[in-house]
Amino acid sequence: MESLLIITVQEKADLLVRSLKKLAAPDVSLLESDSSIYNFVQTAGTDFPIFLGFGLAESVIAEFASKFKKKAWFAVAKDFSEEMMAVHHFDKVPALVSFHPKYNDQSVFYGPFEGKFLEEFIQQNQLPLAVPINSETIKSLTDDERKIVLAIVEDELDEKSMKLAKTLRSTAAANRDLVFGYVGIKQWEEFVDTFDSSKSSKLPKMLVWDRNEEYHLVVGSESLDEEDQASQISRFLEGYREGKTIKKRVSGPSLLGFFKSLISIRTVYLVVFVAALLMLMQHLSNRRANDHPQVRQSEVEPELTERSTSESESRREDYQPGDKED
Repeated sequence: MESLLIITVQEKADLLVRSLKKLAAPDVSLLESDSSIYNFVQTAGTDFPIFLGFGLAESVIAEFASKFKKKAWFAVAKDFSEEMMAVHHFDKVPALVSFHPKYNDQSVFYGPFEGKFLEEFIQQNQLPLAVPINSETIKSLTDDERKIVLAIVEDELDEKSMKLAKTLRSTAAANRDLVFGYVGIKQWEEFVDTFDSSKSSKLPKMLVWDRNEEYHLVVGSESLDEEDQASQISRFLEGYREGKTIKKRVSGPSLLGFFKSLISIRTVYLVVFVAALLMLMQHLSNRRANDHPQVRQSEVEPELTERSTSESESRREDYQPGDKED
């Protein structure tokens, strides 16, 4: 129990350090070499998306870097090699590269860098192209107004589901007006239940969720077969845009409702964590209190023994068997 709490405390401390580091960083970092780019990416970690401008003036992204400071890292590189261009998959400048280290997901924007286009790119790339829906990522979805194309699978970690996720990413790149996501019944059954889906349903199941109480099934494209899923997803989107849909209501909370319920659950977890931490501190305090007298006793006992020995020797010196008092 103690070791588990220590690990939890360490994780919380690491998260706090990363968050403070993010807030303390400048809105836009200036990078002047390949090594500084590498170090910036390593320091940023995997908790936030990263936006790197190549051949781009700091002033171009400064406004949006300030606006999205709590949600993403921003930097501009002045000097960089062709090797760095290859690493980040862009072939001309100026370019703004967005990537999510956690999901190995990357996009490149070549402009225009004026008006709403740049802000749309930054806003849309706060999320990876295909979002694994879970208690962490659903928080990010609350800040995005796009409807969600959702693929429901049995286990998002099996080989078939990972192949589907790759196909969703390719499709999402050409349909940025929608968010593409996937969720496994094994990973989050409670969430999947709200769309009348279970392991007995024909999977993968496709739908479009409006983020509130309604979702749409596309007639003839309710589920996917294993072969040529890219073409099937294209037909699904075509049917959705043409209005060939069946409207249904979710049997659970909306996206905001899910988020609020997660906040409530996290509050409970936080209370339990604090209570457990206090119990651990009390336990350690009591153990130290119990150990302290033993230390003092061990220090006192040699003193008493030494004193008794000295007194005994003194008496023996004062009295000798051959002495006789008159």
